[in-house]
Amino acid sequence: MTTIGILGAGRVGTGLANKLSAAGHQVTLGGRTPADTAARAAPTVVLADQPTAARGADIVINATPGDSSLERLTGLRAELSGKILVDVSNATRDAEDGLPGDLCYPGSSLAEHLQAALPDTRVVKTLNTMLFMVMTAPGILATPPTAFVSGDDENAKKTVTGLLADLGWQPAWIEDLGGIGTARATEAMILAVPHVLRRNGFTPFAVSLSR
Repeated sequence: MTTIGILGAGRVGTGLANKLSAAGHQVTLGGRTPADTAARAAPTVVLADQPTAARGADIVINATPGDSSLERLTGLRAELSGKILVDVSNATRDAEDGLPGDLCYPGSSLAEHLQAALPDTRVVKTLNTMLFMVMTAPGILATPPTAFVSGDDENAKKTVTGLLADLGWQPAWIEDLGGIGTARATEAMILAVPHVLRRNGFTPFAVSLSR
């Protein structure tokens, strides 16, 4: 059993919390206030504020809005020191219709900025190339999806790969791209998402690497 803190109590954070808790992990879900998390969280998920969720965890998952994640998590530097930070967010600026319109960090990535700002934390980027429902149920797609993984620490990536298995990801569906710098490639894929959504709505989909 791993102690996991999840920052962000929206659909992404709550979905991950419920699935990882069901897999046997001790999960604390951190919203801006504990009341934010109560409606959708399973009874086995502990509710807390974000500093508390980060402080008590071995692994922390960033599911906060990507455009404010860097500032928010930099403020939790002490709580995140020595831990694995799994970043599943995409940092974008919204278009007029509210869908992603541009990258906040062109030529770089949120994950790279987080790693630079948190040198004592091992950042791993993954699960950011799909709609939120696929993160916790990859088998719902007719074509096997791909979970790309980026990070500088090999042991941290191995640990995160184990968490992906608990979420239903088969080994053949996980692609290690290399260091944290490779996250700029997967984060850039978000620019295709609004075009797909405008044509098809929120039908589950993910980027898939076919061989």
